[in-house]
Amino acid sequence: MNQTIKTGYYGDWGGAFIPEVLYETFRELNIAFKEAKADPAFRQEYLSLMGTYSCRPTPLTHAENLSSHFGGAQFYIKREDLNHTGAHKANNVMGQGLLVKRMGKKRVIAETGAGQHGVATATMAAKMGFDCTIYMGEEDIMRQRPNVFWMEKMGATVVSVTSGTKTLKDAINEAFRDWVTNMEDTHYVLGTVCGPHPFPEMVAWFQSIIGQEARKQILNQFGKLPSRVYACVGGGSNAMGIFQGFLQDRTVELIGVEAGGKGINSGHHASRLTGKDASAGVAQGYKTMFLQNDDGQMRDTHSVAAGLDYVGVSPILADLWQKGLVRFSSATDKEVMEALDLTMKREGLIPALESSHAFVQAFKEAGELGSDEALIINMSGRGDKDIFTIAHAFDDPSWKEFIRKKGAEYAA
Repeated sequence: MNQTIKTGYYGDWGGAFIPEVLYETFRELNIAFKEAKADPAFRQEYLSLMGTYSCRPTPLTHAENLSSHFGGAQFYIKREDLNHTGAHKANNVMGQGLLVKRMGKKRVIAETGAGQHGVATATMAAKMGFDCTIYMGEEDIMRQRPNVFWMEKMGATVVSVTSGTKTLKDAINEAFRDWVTNMEDTHYVLGTVCGPHPFPEMVAWFQSIIGQEARKQILNQFGKLPSRVYACVGGGSNAMGIFQGFLQDRTVELIGVEAGGKGINSGHHASRLTGKDASAGVAQGYKTMFLQNDDGQMRDTHSVAAGLDYVGVSPILADLWQKGLVRFSSATDKEVMEALDLTMKREGLIPALESSHAFVQAFKEAGELGSDEALIINMSGRGDKDIFTIAHAFDDPSWKEFIRKKGAEYAA
């Protein structure tokens, strides 16, 4: 039997569709989060930790070269790549770590796709003294091996998930199975604004630090609000993070960019709100738009970016989409590689493949705005983790020689 907590809805989306065995665990989590959220001391402890340990506030960089290249809006880039562990993920993870201490639990588990959330969780566990297990799809382990290396070196156990598509969706399923078995001493550090309530609200609350900073920074540096704000959307945590700084400003258009993969008409993508393959459904504890067939079976997804390779989307973003408060688009793998190449050569920045999706749409639309207008791109992470995927995609000859030599070494 499933219990449905009748809170945590955003319009038609959200909720908490959970097995009865987890009901008390979620009740405890809801109470702990509600109390922490209302406690000024908790918020201050969180802000202090992010300032002294995670290098916040992250800069807002004026990208003069991109601005000049496109001849329209002034480009500003929110540098979450400079946050500790190289992405926005630490914002949520450190906050949940403080909550775990408050609840008195000793073990944390997490899912990860691109590996950034896994690294952030392993980092938090090492600092706060928790045992840590990370679930990661076998396919993602292969394409994100550097992150797996760091997780293991920080003491985390990385479990390869070989079921289903062997990607993020399947890692989430395995993490929930673990939690059902070990709920007394374990907290599931869900990495995005999805899942059963209170996770969407909780992750959005911790990630709102991005938007709060960005709003102050653009007013200080540019003198007025941006015309548009762009962010990539997998589950949606970095997008919700920056969007919350501007949701009340009707003059600011918010644009979420999904993974178009090989094209939204190809069947090989992860576009829930811009494609034709998604419909409303309930899975993994919440209601949202899922990529599923007429029988409710989840479709396979594809993206060059492991962190966007997910079958669902945040119920908060589904609500904002339905209300017309956030516009959604998609970027293909090819467009992403082209945008990454241009950004590296023009600005000396290496955005993660996930973040590069946001750059694609900003590049397409910059010319629609005047030079007295600004746009912000949330660079949610850095591309170091993607070096093997990027080298392969660019068909780099030095990469081929490296693989040839390594192959010979392994054979010997």
